[in-house]
Amino acid sequence: MNNLSDRQLLKELRMRLESGKSSEKEIKDLTLDLQSVSKKLKDSEALKSHFISNISNEIVNPFTSILGLSKAILSVEKHDWKKVVSMVALIHSEAFNLDFQLKNIFVAAKIEAGEIAPNVAKVNIRSLLQTVVDSFNIISRKMGINFDIQFNIEHGFGKNFYFKTDSEKLKLILSNLINNALKYSYKDSSVVISVWLDDEDVLKISVKDFGTGISEKNQQTIFQRFKRLDTGINSINRGHGLGLSITKALLDVLSGDIEIASQKGEGSTFTISVPEAKNIVDGFSGDGNDIFFDEEDEIF
Repeated sequence: MNNLSDRQLLKELRMRLESGKSSEKEIKDLTLDLQSVSKKLKDSEALKSHFISNISNEIVNPFTSILGLSKAILSVEKHDWKKVVSMVALIHSEAFNLDFQLKNIFVAAKIEAGEIAPNVAKVNIRSLLQTVVDSFNIISRKMGINFDIQFNIEHGFGKNFYFKTDSEKLKLILSNLINNALKYSYKDSSVVISVWLDDEDVLKISVKDFGTGISEKNQQTIFQRFKRLDTGINSINRGHGLGLSITKALLDVLSGDIEIASQKGEGSTFTISVPEAKNIVDGFSGDGNDIFFDEEDEIF
């Protein structure tokens, strides 16, 4: 350094100064990045804690109800069978809700682990839809809500329409949409389910309710994982915000999409689009668990 001229010394000092400024900027940028990561981790932990708290209630409450009702049935006198029937209906309702929530949880775990893929079959769409709707009959009757199914597909084998897709995933998608519609519907209203094919033979299914509706602001967040609009402790609506995020994730697996049209206080319409799978498959699937041919269908 002693052998440097004044000009060279100034140049060296300038380079070191600029290098120091650059390092300082890098440190600031790194600090901001670390703060951002720290915030995301805190938000993630808060989200998981909120989810675990809610999901605990969704599992524990039905189990408690089922155990309590089962014990009550054992003490009912033989002549009071009407009370037994009522209790059995409640047990079925709680067991159905528990089964439904657990299916969502298991699918969510598979999605997070990246272990989910389409299992394609020729699916009887009319039969699948009716199976899903029938599973909610007890809940809908209790609320006085009527299902209006508009099946606007003419072609197919006889009365049925077959479409290549994953029946179990489509069932859970429709179950979540129907459950969501019932959850936010007013009593003594209706839920309209429409089925059709667009010009490109993409399967379209819409679920319309006439309930509380969703504001434009909240429409941007409802598909976020574990997000729920009514987060109060004493919320009248059950559910932990997993259903719609599962629906979106499953549609992504099926290369599908979902749209929402809603206004606060006027109800909501969720419309899914599912393209037919290109896989070559054999046999026909009714609701995902069986291979069958309808007696009225002419296959050959």
